[in-house]
Amino acid sequence: MKTILIQVGKTVNKHFQCVIDDYVERIGHYMPFDIVTIPELKNTKSLSEAQQKQQEGEQILRQLQPSDTVVLLDEHGRQYRSIEFARWMEQKQHVARRLVFIIGGPYGFSPDVYARANEQLSLSLMTFSHQMIRLTFTEQIYRACTIIRGEPYHHE
Repeated sequence: MKTILIQVGKTVNKHFQCVIDDYVERIGHYMPFDIVTIPELKNTKSLSEAQQKQQEGEQILRQLQPSDTVVLLDEHGRQYRSIEFARWMEQKQHVARRLVFIIGGPYGFSPDVYARANEQLSLSLMTFSHQMIRLTFTEQIYRACTIIRGEPYHHE
């Protein structure tokens, strides 16, 4: 199974990007993993929130294949403990050819992206910046990989 993280806009904090790159390399030892960055929209001052979500949504949907299992990182999604998330990912490995996680733009997702999604996942009841979520989520994917393999990275 190939796992892909789609994100809107580049990671601007170079320290975050350095750690994200480290986790991406680590994850690569367990499974194929890529991050796809959709460029931020230009001249957004003239666009409403709905128009921004719509345009970002069109770009997101262009990245997807019909057979993809699509999971939105969304505040209203299901929450898992790390071990539960690892078991969930392990189950997906048996049924999904491509597992695609998506971190939306500052206003969230368009109705079309919600309609295309198979599931929604929330990392916390708290709100984090999109920059911070990228780092946190790549670490959780790495942690899930080590849990699945029974390696000592995760401690209960």
